[in-house]
Amino acid sequence: MNSQVQYNTVAELDREHVWHHLTPGAAAAKGVPIFVRGEGLNVWDSAGKEYLDASAGGVWVVNAGYGRAEIADAVREQLLKLNFFASSTGSEPAALFAGKLLEKMPGMSRVFYSSSGSEANEKAFKMVRQIAHKHFGGKKHKILYRERDYHGTTLAALSASGQTERRAQFGPFAPGFVEVPHCCEYRNQYGETENYGLRAAQAIEEVILREGADTVGGIILEPITAGGGVILPPQGYLEKVREICDRYDILMIIDEVVCGLGRTGKWFGYQHYDFQPDIVTMAKGVASGYAAISCTVTTERVYEMLQEDESDKLGFFRDISTYAGNLAGPAAALANMQILEREELVENSAKLGEYFLEGLRALQLRHPIIGDVRGKGLFAGLELVSDRDSKEPVDESVAIAVAAKCKDLGVLIGRTNRSFERFNNILNFSPALIATSAHIDRIVEVLDQALSEVSA
Repeated sequence: MNSQVQYNTVAELDREHVWHHLTPGAAAAKGVPIFVRGEGLNVWDSAGKEYLDASAGGVWVVNAGYGRAEIADAVREQLLKLNFFASSTGSEPAALFAGKLLEKMPGMSRVFYSSSGSEANEKAFKMVRQIAHKHFGGKKHKILYRERDYHGTTLAALSASGQTERRAQFGPFAPGFVEVPHCCEYRNQYGETENYGLRAAQAIEEVILREGADTVGGIILEPITAGGGVILPPQGYLEKVREICDRYDILMIIDEVVCGLGRTGKWFGYQHYDFQPDIVTMAKGVASGYAAISCTVTTERVYEMLQEDESDKLGFFRDISTYAGNLAGPAAALANMQILEREELVENSAKLGEYFLEGLRALQLRHPIIGDVRGKGLFAGLELVSDRDSKEPVDESVAIAVAAKCKDLGVLIGRTNRSFERFNNILNFSPALIATSAHIDRIVEVLDQALSEVSA
């Protein structure tokens, strides 16, 4: 079978039988891109066209880049040695990766494995709920989440996600999840305020007091909001939220599914700020997409609160994830971390991230459509507006057109998509951490051309 016949067969089978994520049927019927190969930061589609991927696989995953034989070999070797055994037993790669991971996370102590970011967050929610039953008579069960944050696709994770269009038509949602206001200073909802970070944190305390502090057991936050628009926390915000959590005995869960493993220029996004979380969740970049793995990492205090005792023999955390027993995950994660360390990719993310933001700010001077530039490390966002003074968002069609033009020019970028009623106007960028200044220059050059053509 020649390559063209094979491509036609695959494309036809794809259109007829594959149900694509976040893709309307009319769009799928026209055919979606089929990528067949990747190397470094580049991917090739089935027609042979080459792209520079500035989206890490479309959803912030491929931190170490494509074509990493070292990771693939580690997975193959482990699968041949022992592919699976239930995670209620021990394994060499799981133990070794846990040790390496916790070296990067001072103050954290235990690693609970599962398969996806949604599942990692579910585990965190269940920990909060079980602690409520064991230690607070079941009353301290509510979990706060923030407007514009996203925590997963399962029903409970979606119940804790502050993105309206992702939630639309999937209710009713799980009870006990309560929204707090966003912290996007560019979209300041409080008018004149001397310290936006402090005011945004106080808004969380107001929700706690309204709900009753004795009913709130946890709060989940992205350290930097990802799909909600690459929103950095304002100065002092996370530190103040930590103080509030301590005051009312509330567990602070930090969702590092996107930000973790070097994306922001530190091993974890929360490490840019001066506070200690109780629970940290992660997935995506943990193995750079070479295997499915996620982690729910806790302090020793949380672990000890979920153990049996003489009065409660069932008091330990009675949970399992079947595919936490697939040893490809920790084997890939261990090899991935070794690459990040050896090649100093976290440091590269910090250095190239500053260079990238400089390039984006230079574009902002030339393009009035760019209202705000934000980011840390190789994780950046542009908010597009029709008027800088009013900050009126551009229509979603404009952001779609810019992303499409970038793709035509050979660079794949991301954008907010089907998440909000008004703010589908943000472009996002997350090239692999192996990026060079030449890659960054190419992304900025193509974006400049796309903005010029769409604005015209």
